[in-house]
Amino acid sequence: MLKKLRTIIGTIFLVCITAMFLDFTGTLHCWLSWMTDLQFLPAVLGLNLAAILIVLALTLLFGRVYCSMICPAGTYQDAVSHVAAKVKKNRFAFLPENKILRFAVLAVFAILLLVGLNGIALLIAPYSAYGRIVQNLLQPIYIGVNNLLAKAAEHYDSYAFYEKEVWIKSLPVFIVAIVTLITFTVLAWRGGRTWCNNICPIGTVLGYLSKLSLFKIRIDASKCINCRLCEKNCKASCIDIDHHTVDYTRCVSCMDCIGKCKKDAISYTTSKSSQSTSSDSPNASLRAMLTTTAALAATSALHAQDKTTDGGLAVIEDKKIPEREIPVKPAGSLSVSSFSNKCTGCQLCVAACPNGVLRPSTKLSTFMQPEMGFEHGYCRPECTKCGEVCPAGAINPITREEKTAIRAGHAVWVKDNCLPQTDGVSCGNCAQHCPSGAITMVPLPDNPKVKIPSIDTERCLGCGACEHLCPVRPFSAIYVEGNLVHGNM
Repeated sequence: MLKKLRTIIGTIFLVCITAMFLDFTGTLHCWLSWMTDLQFLPAVLGLNLAAILIVLALTLLFGRVYCSMICPAGTYQDAVSHVAAKVKKNRFAFLPENKILRFAVLAVFAILLLVGLNGIALLIAPYSAYGRIVQNLLQPIYIGVNNLLAKAAEHYDSYAFYEKEVWIKSLPVFIVAIVTLITFTVLAWRGGRTWCNNICPIGTVLGYLSKLSLFKIRIDASKCINCRLCEKNCKASCIDIDHHTVDYTRCVSCMDCIGKCKKDAISYTTSKSSQSTSSDSPNASLRAMLTTTAALAATSALHAQDKTTDGGLAVIEDKKIPEREIPVKPAGSLSVSSFSNKCTGCQLCVAACPNGVLRPSTKLSTFMQPEMGFEHGYCRPECTKCGEVCPAGAINPITREEKTAIRAGHAVWVKDNCLPQTDGVSCGNCAQHCPSGAITMVPLPDNPKVKIPSIDTERCLGCGACEHLCPVRPFSAIYVEGNLVHGNM
């Protein structure tokens, strides 16, 4: 019963979190955001005390159930290990703990965070790694299927679906996602929880905390016949049947061993002497968790987004990304440094961005952390999706009214690229589409009939409408530089 409850809850978390990364409309986050809020590292970086206390309380009560039920990366590895067990049964054996490796990885992880190299550190963060896999590898397939349905529905005058552009937002991060998926899959196939118990820093922290847990896997030596079925089926390789002990720093409370024992020598209890009477208590607690999770409901309302398209018969050259001295971070992130210190690089905001503005950074210091680019769209003043879905507090939730007053960046005019300056023709596209009225057209001194843009940086929001809609290719005649600290109008 315990194993079934654990499997059901873990599957619910895995499916729902995966669905949130796939859902480019952001609809599911209204109902399921609490699942991402419970992810431990985002909660720590975002100082989400409620989520931190819940995870710590669960660990002190039930052991590393966070790793076996709440963490999607852990559940994915369990699924791979389960499939591998169908091919080769009884494939595990007890392995001594590799303390040197575990603490070395944890120390390097902590140092990277302290010195500000979050992007490198988050390569091994489990939730962030899983988010990158889904956002980079699965969401394009999901959107592709959606686009096929949209074309099919259009023939029947139905607009329940709408087409969404599919593109690789960052080739380096795409490659990282592939490598991470292969690593997770191979390690889980061959060694079960190898990643979680040797590399994952969250697993190490919660593992040593779980030594103090109230409920633990206990082995009754008087009933054990040393058949080793529990040891051979322990994906964490933490059961030493020769000494009838369990390494609780690596045990994830998956309950596989209980189901394999034919002599009822293994139980999940509070003490060695209460194996038969206390097992109902964790059952009741897990049933309560299952009841809460099963009460979830999701809506599927889709809101069509406006798309800017170019007409004409000429081949249009793609825009290229300008070299920005300061990256543009989303409104609600307060400042570049605040965002970098809190962001886990999970890319949930990238997946939810309806305008194709957010994409992972390729810079070493901020690797995989989102930043704004305007080749495929611009940050619409009425959109606040990124702040709504961020589980780490890197992007604070803001209202539409608040967003229209936040100066995340400022426009910069490139004289040598501008059509009025180079070709002597009128344009004014940037001023026409500026939502804050920060751009006005003023006459050229030597040719009053032709006007060039004049930028009021105090009114500019840094939304990128001017950069995106500028007709000049490949580099726009106007682009956005980020503000180190986001000001208010």
